[in-house]
Amino acid sequence: MTAPVAVVFGMLEHGHIKRLLPIIAGLSKAGVRTHVFVDARFREEIEAARGCFHDLFAGRPLEAADATSVPIPCRYVSFAGHFADAVTSEVEALHPTLVVHDTFAVIGAVVARRLGLPRVNVCVGHNHAPGPMLEILRHDPRVAISEACWRAVERLREREQMPDASPFSYLAALSPLLNLYCEPPQFLCENERQVFEPLAFVGSLALSTIARPPSPISPFGADASFRERIYVCVGTIVWRYYEVAARGLLESVREAVESLPDVTAIVSLGRARPGAWVRRLDHPRLRVESFVDQWNVLGHASVFITHQGLNSTHEAIYRGVPMIAYPFFADQPMLARRCQELGLAVPLVAEPRGRVAAEDVCRALARVAEERESLRERLRQARQWELDTIASRDLVIARVLALLS
Repeated sequence: MTAPVAVVFGMLEHGHIKRLLPIIAGLSKAGVRTHVFVDARFREEIEAARGCFHDLFAGRPLEAADATSVPIPCRYVSFAGHFADAVTSEVEALHPTLVVHDTFAVIGAVVARRLGLPRVNVCVGHNHAPGPMLEILRHDPRVAISEACWRAVERLREREQMPDASPFSYLAALSPLLNLYCEPPQFLCENERQVFEPLAFVGSLALSTIARPPSPISPFGADASFRERIYVCVGTIVWRYYEVAARGLLESVREAVESLPDVTAIVSLGRARPGAWVRRLDHPRLRVESFVDQWNVLGHASVFITHQGLNSTHEAIYRGVPMIAYPFFADQPMLARRCQELGLAVPLVAEPRGRVAAEDVCRALARVAEERESLRERLRQARQWELDTIASRDLVIARVLALLS
């Protein structure tokens, strides 16, 4: 009997690719030949998960489809409309029996439709339901749709039999067969689940990640065990759109660290390259890095100031690190609220991207210190949710494979 063949699609967001890794590994473990179409930057991680790497953008650069639409994921809709023929031909030669795709990877939905294959969608974020997300975009001043995107939308409507196609189809590519949700079930309330059904929970942490212990050498320094160790990171994507707010946060953290002699901090810019102002953050007890091994740093941190991105949130939970939430956009405010409801985080300020003063940072740190035991207890419970979700992945993979029968 011929082994089943799956084709997996992801786009350019590294955080989304990380969420695909447990699924790729699970399919490969189940004997499925798993071909993964993503950007070349992710080849090593895909192959480590036992996926067969394909460069989705080789000869098909995103800029050739759309170089200007904002938000950038609108360009993924353009990519699907522009390169549907070429990608479908390449995939068809692999004789696949299943398509798995990140919601943003509209090309995956197009290929599955063209080849008549069952498809599984991997949800991109926390409670990323199309209706509320589209409503947010209607009032988003960033939105600027190119003519190339509108032409691609017309092609999707007319040629791909997608009458509801729009520049925001990257939010709406849910599957009628199965949607995989990258958090434990406790993070999605019962009344929020209906839109994602049929639904299964897979979490976001790869086994290869959680198997790595933190380094015995603290990145915070030899004497850091006697200090409050703050890790600060707001990811990569926020720097595309909200550098002013991110800068205000980091400058206030720097001022707070200067005023608190028993505090030390590491700031990660998530490989972003903001302006020369970053150099003014330097302080003997605050170190700014372009990029860090976040899993290792969280293993030594005592508090995490975070944008409440999905991967960062669940890595912090697994590591047992209390969070101070400063969300920016999209699903981050919703996940911040959910973490506060669950007793895993405290807010920095009241509003997303709200103005931050050093006093706000000091106040939030004091609250974490005051509530540390209750935060740690809730984090211990939430860590078990992560473990339970990881333990159930084989059952989820079996549910995926049942679509082939």
